[in-house]
Amino acid sequence: MSSLMNTATGRAACIAPRRSFLARLNDAVALYRSRARLATLDAHLLDDIGLDRNTADAEARRPIWDAPSSWIK
Repeated sequence: MSSLMNTATGRAACIAPRRSFLARLNDAVALYRSRARLATLDAHLLDDIGLDRNTADAEARRPIWDAPSSWIK
């Protein structure tokens, strides 16, 4: 990792290296598969993870580029 010096505060700010296209593509495919599996769960399994059918269906219909920022590594 490289770092840059912030001249205003005198602190070093770490800049993460950019992820490769292949790594980002792999994450997108994994997200697609995860959402597809979520759509196939029955009511009992959805209850186990604390979701109802409407919430699970809404998540499964989200486009691949619409991932929560907390999921992005």
